[in-house]
Amino acid sequence: ITGYDECVPISAKSGRGLSELKEILLNMMPEGPEYFPDDMITDQPVRNMCAEIIREQALTLLRYEIPYGIGVEIQKITKLSDKLTEIFANIYVEKDGHKRIVIGSKGSMLQKIGSQARLAIEELMETHVSLQLWVKVREDWRNRTDDLRTLGYTSE
Repeated sequence: ITGYDECVPISAKSGRGLSELKEILLNMMPEGPEYFPDDMITDQPVRNMCAEIIREQALTLLRYEIPYGIGVEIQKITKLSDKLTEIFANIYVEKDGHKRIVIGSKGSMLQKIGSQARLAIEELMETHVSLQLWVKVREDWRNRTDDLRTLGYTSE
């Protein structure tokens, strides 16, 4: 093959060749400028990160049951001590039927979402977290600018 530096056969099914491709690409990439200090992991506020972690867990656990019409709003983050932070958040869905699915039988799904999100948030914040979640219906929130802004999906 001409015009190429490398040719790496890969398999999407088995993953064969991906580590070799990754290594080649990393070696070919020039080192770029350092935009952030070494100890800074993101430019996003903690409340946005927490909201996205909760949303990620909901979408992961509910991937076959509801569409991606889930939004998360952090209502309040309170540092109770050096070892404990309390977070209150609303999970918004667009239909009553979706609310029932997110909550689950006797709250079981909401408990799973909360438990998994709490563990990830504790790792992010390096403290214990008390996570309080509520599920609310906000019809058509994805098509309203004010709702998108409230949930952190626009920069305006």
